[in-house]
Order: sequence, then structure tokens, then C-alpha cells
Amino acid sequence: MKLFKNLLLLFVFICLSCNNNSLLVTGLKGVNESIKKEYAPDKRVAIYDIELDYYDNKIVVSGETDSKIGYQKLLDSLKSLDIDFINKIRILPDTVIGNDKFAIANNSVINIRSEPKHSAELGTQGLLGMPLKILDKNGDFYRIQTPDKYISWVDKGGIHRMNKGEFDAWNNRKKVIFTKNFGYVYADTSENSEIISDITLGGILKFIGISNNFFEVEYPDKRTGFIKRAEAVNYESWLINLVASQENIEKSAKSMIGFPYLWGGTSSKGMDCSGFTKMVYLMNGFVIPRDASQQINAGKIVDNKLDFADLQKGDLLFFGTKAEENKKQKVVHVGIWLGNEKMEFIHSSGNIHISSMDETQPNFDEMNKNRYLGSRRYLGVKDKNIIDLKAKLKL
Repeated sequence: MKLFKNLLLLFVFICLSCNNNSLLVTGLKGVNESIKKEYAPDKRVAIYDIELDYYDNKIVVSGETDSKIGYQKLLDSLKSLDIDFINKIRILPDTVIGNDKFAIANNSVINIRSEPKHSAELGTQGLLGMPLKILDKNGDFYRIQTPDKYISWVDKGGIHRMNKGEFDAWNNRKKVIFTKNFGYVYADTSENSEIISDITLGGILKFIGISNNFFEVEYPDKRTGFIKRAEAVNYESWLINLVASQENIEKSAKSMIGFPYLWGGTSSKGMDCSGFTKMVYLMNGFVIPRDASQQINAGKIVDNKLDFADLQKGDLLFFGTKAEENKKQKVVHVGIWLGNEKMEFIHSSGNIHISSMDETQPNFDEMNKNRYLGSRRYLGVKDKNIIDLKAKLKL
């Protein structure tokens, strides 16, 4: 990569010497593309949308990025060549969003879309209480970044914006986490209480106190309500007592059997394949990458022979199209190995269910066996892409 960039800079220098503006722009675009590949190779988790053009005898650089390092690298390249240019690049977040550069998910589930409009594809979801970074604004939508670094757009109604002080105060307060698949937050503790909102597995609210058999809780927007104590637990106690074992991964996965498939879903209201694996690991104390094509790049490679012999319960199995001479591998599906004599795995396809790699079993999944690409182990593996929530508590 370094040699490639040096050659591009040499090419730009030659273009400058020849005073050929067309070749100059071509060379600079090559430099710009190499910076993008280095600092923002995956547009799902990094922004680098910068263009270079030539107007009125000047180079114009415009666009947006959240990579200050990549931005500075581009400027340094231009300045080192003594190029006269006009800088119209936005470094996100900027003044468009003001001082409220953070947010907390304020609904049971927030829909995070690929574009700033309700008709756009559902990219992912966030759970009540999820901390978010705000990067940009477009109409009633905010471009946000989730804890797994995923970047996309959410409607303003789904979040409560905060400045840095308010955000830190929220994160430092005691919380409760909802541990049932579905439930409600009530207006009071009476038998016929009104419902403030629904709440789903993994939802988190601020702890206020205990009243009879209820937790009194507070939303990010300061609404208060009550959750049944049988359906929630103190967040820090829950996390401290979590044991991320193979058995608990299986238990969490099986508790979601029957949940419907939803493209982009990561909640008990509906999950896609990687949303399911993500949710299982979240309820065992880990934030893992969002998509299957990202999850395959985390953890430890296992089952090199693709015969399932080296797999352990909890390993992630990946499926798709194998690489060919002029075609990259394409990952389109993921499941969790259950490590039993039936060679079963659990996954979200139509709904969450158990399938088998053993052709003698009634739930044999021939299609996925034929497109099996390999597996990764997350349990017991240290990886920058696998966030241990216990470590964030500094226990």
C-alpha cells in the first residue's frame, strides 16, 4: 500500500510538471482512493465520501468524512505537492448537529435505515437505552453510529439527543436490563396500570428505585415508569454474574426459537441471520460486528477442513459463495453451532429454528451444507472486533 501511494504521488508530480490538468486530477483521484481504502475500507463503519474536481484552474476537494486521519493524509498529500486547492470537505460531526453529538435510543426498538427516509432499507436496529454517536443531520433524520460502529440513519422520534455532559451522566447512572423476550413499562404499580410503552429483550433504562415488586425506571427523555422485578435485573449485577459459556450461548439461542425473520432486525420483534447471532452474544455480554460478512472477520478461524470435526458449541458457521479466480468470496448467512451428535446448528431463516448438517436427520439442511464456507470461534478469543462489556465496566 505504501509503495502504491508513493507511485501515485510520483505520477501526480509528473502531471504537474507537464501541466496536464486531466492527468493531474486522475492522479489525485488515485491518491484519494488509496486513502479511502486504508482508512475507510468498509462504508458501513466509516465515512469517506470525498471527490476531487478541477474548476477555474484550481483543484476542488469536497465531500464528507468522519476520519480525521484520512482527511489530514489527503491534505498533506496535496500540500506536499504545492497544489493550489479549495477545501470544501466536512469533518463529521460538524456544526450542523450543534452541541448534542450523542443520543440514547428512546423507543423499545429503533429502526436504523440506509438512507434518511422512512422508505429506505432497514440496515439494523437499536434497543432501548443503546448509546449512540450523532454524526450528521438530514431533515428529521440523524446519521448515527452504534456501539458496533455501524453507521446509518434514524428518525428523530426514536432517539433522545444529549450533549457530552448529559451523555456521560446517563452512562454513569445505575441501570436495569430487561431479560424477558417481551414486556411493558407501566405508569404505576397498580393492577390496572396504563402502559407507557413496550420493552423487549436487552432494553436498558435508568434505575430510580424499588417499589413493591417493581423497578422504578427513567427513560432518556425523563419519562418515568415501572418494570416488573421478575422481568428485569440490575444491569451491573447481570453483567458481573454473566458466564459466557458454551451452554449459556446455546440457552440464549434456543430461547429465541420461533422469532420471525426480519431483514435488518436485531431485536425480539424480528431478526435476520446476523442480527440473531449478534443478539445471542449481546445477552452473553459481548458486542460483535453487525453483518455476517463482518462477523466472519472476527474471532479465531476453526474447521479449516470444512468437515465440522473441530467445531465447538457456540462457534459461528458462515455460508455463501466460495471465491473463484476472478470473484471474491461472498458471505450471505450465519448460524450458531450446537455441538451435539446430530450436527445441529441454530439460525434465522424464515424464523429462528434448528437445522442439521447430518443428511440422516429429518432437519437436514442440504442447501446450507452445500454453501458452507467455514467457521469462527468467539468464546475465549480476544479480538478488537469483539467488545467485552465486562471490560468496559473495568471490573
